[in-house]
Amino acid sequence: MFYDGNPRIRPMKDRIREAVFDILGSAVEGTYVLDLFAGTGALGLEALSRGAAQAVFIEVYRPAAELVRQNIALLGVQNKARVKEGDVFKIVGFTPAALFGAAQDQISPWLVFCSPPYEFYVKRCSEMLSLISTLVQRAPKESIFVVEADMRFDFRQLPKPDAWNARTYRPARIGIFHKP
Repeated sequence: MFYDGNPRIRPMKDRIREAVFDILGSAVEGTYVLDLFAGTGALGLEALSRGAAQAVFIEVYRPAAELVRQNIALLGVQNKARVKEGDVFKIVGFTPAALFGAAQDQISPWLVFCSPPYEFYVKRCSEMLSLISTLVQRAPKESIFVVEADMRFDFRQLPKPDAWNARTYRPARIGIFHKP
């Protein structure tokens, strides 16, 4: 996979990504992935390699979006992946059909990766909480959310705070939520 070391892109560390996918296990299979703040696209691409049905990568930073496109082509998954270039906070207001190009009843369940710049949980915290809350509300049953933050973020601020499985992998904290 391509990654040029650009400091504006912070991919999830390999050991953390491996731990997340170990926790998710076979639940990835057949899901529709939203890779928010996609960066290199590593999370969504890993999900596709583990049997996800489709992935949409949302990225505002043009060089990162191009990097995701290159990685999609390198792995030959163009028929299962699309890149939406733009502001995550605006794009997630679209319907799932607009994101995935399929009818709502064909898009179930979701696997949402939310791995923004850590500063967003400080400087844009209310927007982050609104984003995650909106997606949790809209997601079909059995959807899974994976949220990455750093130690400054309190996962108890998230919707249904007792239902999040929060784990620390310094410097990151990962929260996983399964929507019943």
